Amino acid sequence: MSEQPDHEVVVIGAGFSGIGAAIKLDDAGILDYVLLEEGDGVGGTWHWNTYPGIGVDIPSFSYQFSFEQRSDWSRVYAPGRELKAYAEHCVDSYGLRSRIRFGTKVTGASFDDGEHLWRLEIGDGSTVTARFVIGATGVLTQPKRPEIAGVEAFAGPVIHTARWDHEQDLRGKRVAIIGTGASAVQVIPSIASEVEHLTVFQRTPIWCLPRPDAALPWPVRAALSRLPGAKLVTRIASQAFVEATFPLPAHFHGVLPAANGAERLGRAHLRRQVKDPELRRKLTPEYAVGCKRPSFSNTYLATFNRPNVTLETTPIEAVAETGIRCADGSEHDADVLILATGFKVFDQGNMPPFPIRGRGQVDLEDWWMEHRFQAYEGISVPGFPSLFLVLGPYGYNGASYFTLIENQVRHIVRCLKRARRDGSTAIEVTPEANRRYFESMLARRGRQVFFQDSCSVANSYYFDRHGDVPFRSSLTLEAAWHSARFDLDDYRFTVADGAAVEAAAGA
Repeated sequence: MSEQPDHEVVVIGAGFSGIGAAIKLDDAGILDYVLLEEGDGVGGTWHWNTYPGIGVDIPSFSYQFSFEQRSDWSRVYAPGRELKAYAEHCVDSYGLRSRIRFGTKVTGASFDDGEHLWRLEIGDGSTVTARFVIGATGVLTQPKRPEIAGVEAFAGPVIHTARWDHEQDLRGKRVAIIGTGASAVQVIPSIASEVEHLTVFQRTPIWCLPRPDAALPWPVRAALSRLPGAKLVTRIASQAFVEATFPLPAHFHGVLPAANGAERLGRAHLRRQVKDPELRRKLTPEYAVGCKRPSFSNTYLATFNRPNVTLETTPIEAVAETGIRCADGSEHDADVLILATGFKVFDQGNMPPFPIRGRGQVDLEDWWMEHRFQAYEGISVPGFPSLFLVLGPYGYNGASYFTLIENQVRHIVRCLKRARRDGSTAIEVTPEANRRYFESMLARRGRQVFFQDSCSVANSYYFDRHGDVPFRSSLTLEAAWHSARFDLDDYRFTVADGAAVEAAAGA
């Protein structure tokens, strides 16, 4: 080994995953790191997504780091601008801004077997080298355009919710919106009152549950800030609510009948919100709660009562210059087309987000294509040493992303501290450990909602190209326990000449 890397650790992404990783690297005394961020600001999702009505879809008390809790959220469900501000706050409070290289897009990564380092290719043609790499890009980053003929031919403005064009004024316009997923649930009620007419094209209805939202006036915020234990009690209640509304019904469907209760709640909410029986029928999902992530809104369903809003469920045949033509021959004129069609998730080019070549220059996308999506504890893949994924396959259980980030970073930092102590230059999960974890996830399928018959009609992005759903089938507490106690001997710690470093117990 002769070449020294530019940095001990490179973190790819300056969203909350990258921010959380950087804070914990500092805490561990691992100071030689840099964050590479494609955009010109921090916050990831909350930097790129600025569409009308954007906000967090779980209570704000859960959507924050446990070690940096705010008590001044304006609402139980904070608007997007406050999440963006929270990201900026974390970056400045922990002194991370000087460690971030903005406008730096990683276009490829290759592991050097001989030197035990990663070579990261940058969009400007330069290269950054690192001993260890933390992938913190998330998966909800690349907008997905619909595969519908003629989208490019539309004569008016075409706006994807993930890249909102604030130069466009929708007032008095005829607007068509394709999609009724999470972003559409927030956009539709936010723009319906200002447009001349809004036509919503729905392929699959979404379960919409009542949102326990409320403004948090100053006396409430003051009490949360000053009363001993108030933050803790609020967070525990919030975490319990989040766990009950997705991880429990999704992963314990065959054990706990929580999903049935959620469906009853959703149907009752729909009856209260929508007057017309035919509209209610069209807005009622045929799949179980959990096949797709449910949404929470007190205004989305009621928007369809408005005389200037049309729900169209006939399949789209094509987009024309002046509007949208459906399969039954009907045409809907529009001045503006909004694509609320979500993100690339398991699409090629997104998992991973750029070509990654491990030992022997094996391509990670090809490896996953052959062996199915899998990663030990959702973090490490055999054959790809010193690469750690914050949101790898079977890492996320559907609760708060912040608990995911803290759990995964705890795991990663344990590995890095062990390597430092032992003088290791590469960390690689063993195939046996990876197989054991993957098989344990597959063994839990029987109790998950995803593999029940009704999910076949959900059109859910949860399903990958192999027909798997790479969610971690566990409660959040179980994931936290494993992150702090997994066996470090599930990894091989080696030096550049390939000699094994003797593992020390108790790290």
